[in-house]
Amino acid sequence: MPKADPSARTHDPFKAVFVISVAADLAGVHPQTLRIYERKGLVDPGRTTGGSRRYSEVDIERVRRIQDLTAAGLNLEGVRRVIELEDARSYVRRAVEETHRQYRRDLVPVSMAPVVYTGSGKSNR
Repeated sequence: MPKADPSARTHDPFKAVFVISVAADLAGVHPQTLRIYERKGLVDPGRTTGGSRRYSEVDIERVRRIQDLTAAGLNLEGVRRVIELEDARSYVRRAVEETHRQYRRDLVPVSMAPVVYTGSGKSNR
């Protein structure tokens, strides 16, 4: 029995797979709304070699966020600014988490630290 391809089981929410009609249906908007959001720079769907739009799960979540913000009374420019700030916050959060992970990898407990000979007959930790 052949083994399954492990890459086939990998779920990638950034992979652009949904055509505009399906993406609109999943997000609960009209396809024209997606085109407007794209023109305004709020979403950036992938494109096929033929130029057709393809949306990812992340794109659909962003459209839902845009809908929430407009329902709360923001216009599209306000939405763009909020999303820009949210994206910046996410970027900074990931950078801080990665820095913390790097520090944790580099830290060695004192009890495990190598003994360094200083030449004076005493060891220095």
